[in-house]
Amino acid sequence: MINRLVILGATGDLNARYLLSALAALRAAGHLADRFELTCADRGDRTDEDFRRWASAQLDQYAATEPAEVRRTIAESVRYRRADATDAADIASLVAGDGPVAVYLALPPAIFPAVVAALGAADLPPGSRIVLEKPFGEDLDSAVELNRLLKGVVPEQAVFRVDHFLAMTTVQNVIGSRLANRVLEPIWNSAHISDVEIVWDETLALEGRAGYYDGVGALKDMVQNHLLQVLCLVAMEPPLSLGERDLRDRKIDVLRSIRPLTDDDVVRRTRRARYLAGRVGDRDVPAYAEEDGVDPHRRTETFAEVELELESWRWSGTTFRLRTGKALGHDRKEVAVHFRPVPHLPFGFEEEAVPNVLRFGLEPESMTLALTGIGAGAHTLAPITLAARPARPELPAYGRLLLNVLHGNAALSIRGDEAEESWRVLAPVMSAWSRDLVPLAEYPAGSDGPASSAVPDSGRHSR
Repeated sequence: MINRLVILGATGDLNARYLLSALAALRAAGHLADRFELTCADRGDRTDEDFRRWASAQLDQYAATEPAEVRRTIAESVRYRRADATDAADIASLVAGDGPVAVYLALPPAIFPAVVAALGAADLPPGSRIVLEKPFGEDLDSAVELNRLLKGVVPEQAVFRVDHFLAMTTVQNVIGSRLANRVLEPIWNSAHISDVEIVWDETLALEGRAGYYDGVGALKDMVQNHLLQVLCLVAMEPPLSLGERDLRDRKIDVLRSIRPLTDDDVVRRTRRARYLAGRVGDRDVPAYAEEDGVDPHRRTETFAEVELELESWRWSGTTFRLRTGKALGHDRKEVAVHFRPVPHLPFGFEEEAVPNVLRFGLEPESMTLALTGIGAGAHTLAPITLAARPARPELPAYGRLLLNVLHGNAALSIRGDEAEESWRVLAPVMSAWSRDLVPLAEYPAGSDGPASSAVPDSGRHSR
């Protein structure tokens, strides 16, 4: 296990909200040794004491459920260093010490190549690991180049392209529910499943993230990585094991089976939009184009929807819809598996049976199965819902990811060829959108999104 962690971009939102609180959770669960060393680096001039006070405030806010003594230990043990992450001399100073080190790039993806080059020139200790946040590149060509740079610094097994969705309990529950229950796997195919929705609709608007989001947009921020990863877990063939080779091989099989989209497909099967001024709950939200830090001429989308089909025996004839949007009227974060209707009902029933839907709630975590049963009247049908909530996970998603990094378990990280294949899937969409083949629609903040949604009404309004 590695006992040294360096976080680059340490005063950013990722460290403040997630990484420090994840370390506190690891410490509380006994996963961090007393000799564990945490170094945080950024461009600003701060003393250790200044940064420790800042870290303590973040831990009090975002890790309030962890014991006060644990939060205090994390804050008091951290060291802060002023450093330019693209400067090899600065990086060499940060990683110097005994034994291997894990270097976490909590930085804008646009500077990843320069940082990786600096890491290569800094001569990392043997056995060290590099951790990158999504997106991995900005398109296929940049992803290929980033992989080339990484290969020159550390072996592929030491590269952790992390996607915290893969460590969420409910996302992992998709695999568990399929493979540990005989009742599901035999019907987990296109003969029984008509379509699958993978949705991340949120009421949150830009929330001060223009510096990152306006250069990325909904398609790259959510669909290209998080939602495609969930699709892989839903659609993959049963792996021989949950080890890094078997699991990741089956995921990339799914990506390679996705039918390439033509321009006509993109026009018919995708939508993009951005929000106008409106009201979400009890707050007024300005139009996206008027948010601080937004360049309206970029025409960045805040809503993206893509329909995909898989060319495989298991899934031919099933549609997969990936959708995400900001500043919507309701949070809806789930995987909804829609089963086909029954082929025949005995003569005499007065209603049609509503097709079954299995929903994996991603946030909050839940699992529901919508069935049809006999109603109160003779020969009537009525809906029946079976619901369950998974047990609270021992560790938050980022805690699980950091533990995997420190132990060298890459099963929940993205392999290099997998990162490239994800860009290949959406390259036709990006190309068509850049040529305005799909118009940039608009929707009021607080609404259900742009009109004419491809998401079925029964799913969209179900909470």
